[in-house]
Amino acid sequence: MNDSPPRRGDVEFAGQVNSMFDRISGVYDRMNRVMTAGLDRTWRRKAIDRAEIGAGDRVLDLCCGTGDLAIEAAGRAGPAGEVTGADFSEPMLEIARGKPPAEGHAPVTWVNADALDLPFPDHSFDAVTIGFGARNLADLDRGLDEMRRVLKPGGRLVILEITQPRRQPLKGFFALWFDRLVPLIGRVAGDSAAYSYLPDSVRTFADALADRLVAAGFDRVRWTVMAGGIIAIHSGVA
Repeated sequence: MNDSPPRRGDVEFAGQVNSMFDRISGVYDRMNRVMTAGLDRTWRRKAIDRAEIGAGDRVLDLCCGTGDLAIEAAGRAGPAGEVTGADFSEPMLEIARGKPPAEGHAPVTWVNADALDLPFPDHSFDAVTIGFGARNLADLDRGLDEMRRVLKPGGRLVILEITQPRRQPLKGFFALWFDRLVPLIGRVAGDSAAYSYLPDSVRTFADALADRLVAAGFDRVRWTVMAGGIIAIHSGVA
């Protein structure tokens, strides 16, 4: 096992990230609850609110991981809708497939796919969501191009991501929590490299995400910062 966290400059960055998520799949949900004090569920609901998913919509959740955001979308799309959860980590998808569908939800199809080369035709989806995954893309701009390609004209893109607060005292707490405590929790969970990568990826993730959405051809781009600046929701329309 590689004990070093992935670095974006590495040639094999995508493969390293894939391997990392394969390794932590078994503890991923529990670690999310611990690291966010359970607030990740609320943030996902707010992201789905922003996507304005309606009954009968076709939805793609990229970097779906263990499936929580896709399942939330399935509840909004209803039995007449269709949801696809796509991820490049098969162990993550196996956990998602093990979560039973709720009555009244859209069916969810779980697909092993690369977000930079999606196996879907142009204009396939009414909405695309990506939660806590955009910063893991080896080429964010290429990923945004793919998201726009598979969206129908007028389709909505919503990106839910961790960000860095800029004001004290939350800025100092965030640094303590993410730079020190999260890697320590990861060590206890059995993968310190993966949870050292998390704060590093947040630090190096592009600040100007809204500008990159505009450059990718999205209209009506806007963003909302929540939880004192720890979480941001960006959205745009194809």
